[in-house]
Amino acid sequence: MKKNPLGQSEILVSELCLGTMTFGTQTSETDAHKQIDLAIESGINFIDTAEMYPVNPISKETIGKTEMFIGNWNTNNSSRRSDYILATKHSGEGLKHTRDGAPISKNTIEKTIEESLKRLRTDYIDLYQFHWPNRGSYMFRKNWNYDPSSQNKQKTIDNMIDCLRALEDQVTKGNIRHFGLSNESAWGTAQWLRLSEENALPRVQTIQNEYSLLCRLYDTDLAELSVNEEVGLLAFSPLAAGLLTGKYQNNKVPTGSRKSISPELGDRVTDRVWQAVDKYMEIGKKFQIDPIHLSIAWCLTRPFMCSVIVGATNTEQLSHILASENVEITQECLDDINKAHKEVPMPF
Repeated sequence: MKKNPLGQSEILVSELCLGTMTFGTQTSETDAHKQIDLAIESGINFIDTAEMYPVNPISKETIGKTEMFIGNWNTNNSSRRSDYILATKHSGEGLKHTRDGAPISKNTIEKTIEESLKRLRTDYIDLYQFHWPNRGSYMFRKNWNYDPSSQNKQKTIDNMIDCLRALEDQVTKGNIRHFGLSNESAWGTAQWLRLSEENALPRVQTIQNEYSLLCRLYDTDLAELSVNEEVGLLAFSPLAAGLLTGKYQNNKVPTGSRKSISPELGDRVTDRVWQAVDKYMEIGKKFQIDPIHLSIAWCLTRPFMCSVIVGATNTEQLSHILASENVEITQECLDDINKAHKEVPMPF
């Protein structure tokens, strides 16, 4: 499988990354371990998780369970830890199930990393990410009414510097290798980059944001930043929570699907989204490309892409998703996709 640089680091990661957010709710530990095996056998060398996982739903009782599943796999495969790059995340401000909703700070980083290391049963984390910024984010449909006017710039900058110094301590100890962001903006990323350069502190290597045919917020300022600063995108939800599979068209809700648990799919279900999905389904039919493969293969054409995070509730789904790597998209197909995007932009 093709590999891309992880930012400016020495690490190369596969262009597909195994997502794990359902490990512990929709996905059993047995199937989770089978997925890890299949991913590595298929050439994936990159696994992403988070301390707050699993989701669907998020609950206090399951916090850390996904990391534990991965940790058990590490224990059972102790000689294979070097076979893959492991990424996890520190939850941001407001999640009551972790640290009573406390913000990311110099006081939380060390303990949170140590707890993840214990659950993951590993000596080091390759990429340590901040799950969302303390100051808030326009992700998850908040872009429609986004108002940053209440932010305190100096407080934000001071916190960033403190966090970078805490991360530097963790790099020195060997607990983490590199640092990444998630659900971040162009302004926020630019500040992290500036402060790390000015103070010789860990540099942001990646940004993990939502990106798909239906969600293209990344295509302008963040795209420019990614390319020029060599901070690659780790795209999550490339299938838009399953919408781009087509399985929810015509009011269908398969048993056990994400929509059966979360009917609004994180506010992605709108009147316009069905129209947009229909257009991409038609493009797939025209070029004889499976809609799942079309969605993921298109993501891989983007100039700022580091890796596309693919998740599945079972091994059969993952096997089907992995075939996306072999799909080539012609310029004619790309032209049709761009036309559809212009006709139904940002449907949620």
